[in-house]
Amino acid sequence: MSDAEGSAPASGTGHGTEVHEDDVRPLPGVGASAVEVAPLHTEPDPRAAAFFDLDNTMIKGASMFHLAKGLYRHGFFGSRVIAKAVWLQVWFRVVGRENPTHIEDARAASLSFIEGHTVAELEEIGQETYEDAIHPRIWPGTRALAQQHLDAGQQAWLVTAAPVEVAGIIAARLGLNGALGTTAEHVDGVYTGRLRGELLHGAAKADAVRALALAEGLDLDRCSAYSDSVNDLPMLSVVGHPAVINPDKRLRRHAQEQGWPVRDFRRGRRAARAGLLGAGGAAGATGAFAVGVALRRMLRR
Repeated sequence: MSDAEGSAPASGTGHGTEVHEDDVRPLPGVGASAVEVAPLHTEPDPRAAAFFDLDNTMIKGASMFHLAKGLYRHGFFGSRVIAKAVWLQVWFRVVGRENPTHIEDARAASLSFIEGHTVAELEEIGQETYEDAIHPRIWPGTRALAQQHLDAGQQAWLVTAAPVEVAGIIAARLGLNGALGTTAEHVDGVYTGRLRGELLHGAAKADAVRALALAEGLDLDRCSAYSDSVNDLPMLSVVGHPAVINPDKRLRRHAQEQGWPVRDFRRGRRAARAGLLGAGGAAGATGAFAVGVALRRMLRR
């Protein structure tokens, strides 16, 4: 399914699929921000919305990994940072869940390498990242689910730890109503290296959804949420209609216990993961070799 390249902007933005600094509005009390990028639907249920996690739910893999590649190409940092990003991606693929230490490392690294750069630079790289890496990795099944909500007159939002500027670009290109994302502080359009609020992860996602519901007049009991990760249980639990997509082991178990809908759009992933786990005895040397090969291939692309 193609992305909604021609979707109209929200009233007053006038930027089409672009997202600009003036489009971002803070959500009171939670530190996250929202950006509206498409017209709001009013029929038949204007008080309902669907909230979609991004990584491994709407797209295959990690959006920040692909954004980091774009930042590397534009000289934001060197290959050592990319090597660490590759290792974290390999770790996630093998173990199948996030590590809080890795999340904090990613937060610190992200803020350090955008400090001194401009919002306009990040938005330009976000557009390139969408074209080169995000668009080919969209799960058609999840995109179809989002479209069903839109066709029913409901809002559809991305909720992600990715920078709100980049999240807004992805939401716009998908034809969604907007995105909730992490807000990096900037002064006169230049990033300071600090966050406004906290990383939009775990319980912070639920707080941001509640704040948006209050601002938009949504009834959370009539809303839906979708995610692949047990880390998003707070967001899933705050709506009346939670569902899981491509779930990790713990989230699948929880969903089955609660009777939540489970959708898995992956093909052959479990067989591949079983093979990786079976090679655990050689994890040290093999893992280092895999990271080196992946890094060389990535930097050549």
